[in-house]
Amino acid sequence: MSRFPLRYSRLVRYTTLTIASLSFTAGLFAIQASAFDATALDRAKLATIGVLEDTQDQRTPDKPGKILVRGTGFHLRDGYIVTARHAAEKQDVTTGTVIQKQIHVLTTDLHEIPADLVGDSAFMDVVVYRIAEAHRAKLPGAVSFAPGDVRPGQDVFTVGYPMGWGPTMSFGHLGNTNTFLQTVDTRLIQADVAACSGNSGGGLFNDKGEVVGIMHAIIQTERDDSTAHCSRMAFAIPALLAERIVTAALDGKPLTFSKMGIHMVAVKDGTRWRMAVKDVMEPAKSAGIQKHDIIIAVDETDIQDAAHLKNYLIERTKPGQQVSVKVRRIDTNLTFTVTLGGG
Repeated sequence: MSRFPLRYSRLVRYTTLTIASLSFTAGLFAIQASAFDATALDRAKLATIGVLEDTQDQRTPDKPGKILVRGTGFHLRDGYIVTARHAAEKQDVTTGTVIQKQIHVLTTDLHEIPADLVGDSAFMDVVVYRIAEAHRAKLPGAVSFAPGDVRPGQDVFTVGYPMGWGPTMSFGHLGNTNTFLQTVDTRLIQADVAACSGNSGGGLFNDKGEVVGIMHAIIQTERDDSTAHCSRMAFAIPALLAERIVTAALDGKPLTFSKMGIHMVAVKDGTRWRMAVKDVMEPAKSAGIQKHDIIIAVDETDIQDAAHLKNYLIERTKPGQQVSVKVRRIDTNLTFTVTLGGG
């Protein structure tokens, strides 16, 4: 057991960019990068951008500000830039934390170009910006979301600007692909890639150079808050979910999630902890689910806890869809069909 307190750290940090070529520790690169196609590595690197902090002094508009990279992102297609929402937030003295309507990004060949807000999800910590058509030729590469879900042990790598320096690459494997932190309301995938402050919003890529996740947070154990935070225990928003958010933003439609209408509480079911219905509302109430029912499964997927059910509804269903809900009522197993609501 670590003697240090466990803390979650989103990966934003304001640091000065060091202009340097991409470099590796030779032995580590030879071992860990050998599973990846060189074309995939190059494509991911070229698609990666740095999210710049606004350092322009309004009192001297003719004097350029400093180059400060606060986060990472990637070019999806047609000028659309994806990053973590918290990497693009700004503190306003009157309104608090706000999402910036325009940011400036830095390409791997050092072009600084503006990008305008398209859409965001604070709920899922994802934001989409778009580069104006006049500047899109300066984007040297693009990547796509990987189809399907990920699996534990899968080879992955990330490209980003840890501590404002980069672009750098780190290589590793996926761990728990169904884990939860208090920093976001969705399932996260764990990866043993080296990540630091500044990696937020960067792509987590598979061996084909496809995006399987968006870098979100690390678990830090440093006691000193002034310490630069780095870790090999990183967490990413799954691409399966991120793509839904991005697609809704590109279509100009609000993203809606399914609702079953139950609040749950943990109870002991024999030797196992399960989730029981604490309160029931529509549409679950009309389907026949009652207070104190123990939730066993949804569409044959065993439900482990409230976060698991919430995530299943977010990722696997749409409002209006019918799902089969298996519950235990006293000593009897019952199955109900619920037509999911939305919101």
